[in-house]
Amino acid sequence: MNDATPIKKGRKFDQVLEGARQVFLADGYEGASVDAIARAAGVSKATLYSYFADKRLLFMEVAKAECSLQIEEANAMLSDDSDPREVLSVAAERMLSFFLSEFGQSIFRMCVAESDRFPELGREFYETGPKHFRTRMVAYLRGAVEEGHLVIDDLELAADQFAELCKSSLFPELVFGIRKSATDTEKRRVIDGAVEMFLARYGA
Repeated sequence: MNDATPIKKGRKFDQVLEGARQVFLADGYEGASVDAIARAAGVSKATLYSYFADKRLLFMEVAKAECSLQIEEANAMLSDDSDPREVLSVAAERMLSFFLSEFGQSIFRMCVAESDRFPELGREFYETGPKHFRTRMVAYLRGAVEEGHLVIDDLELAADQFAELCKSSLFPELVFGIRKSATDTEKRRVIDGAVEMFLARYGA
């Protein structure tokens, strides 16, 4: 695949995409089969292949669509003028939920696994998802600084640090197969820890 690979769109495109989303969310990239996706979408494999040449392309299109949804939610959340503790707590919940999902882990694994052969996959996903969220987070932090709620010199670094705090322990343990799931208590520990650590460093 290259950056110029076209994706044909037609009347069943959204149908195929929704079927793929259901299967990928349930089974991850590795566990999803083209047959299962075609069944979930209610189309033939020939129709599916007429839109997407392979499963990788289809997965990335679903990933981009899912990230767009996350970004819309983030825009609503990060435009809030509530207390930073509340906003950051909700942001941490959303990020951790995505990081720990089978879907989020599948994206990470696939981008790493295919990085040598298809480096554009990782770039395309980053441009579509994480970069947009980072930009929105930086804008929110800038506003919080202007309002006197936070004191931050390097907004970009602070946004990246917050995202990494939200990955603490649970994400690498799931990615490397050390554990299969995380409890609500464990998630809350990471969320609260991320917010407390961030505010301890940058709180006004």
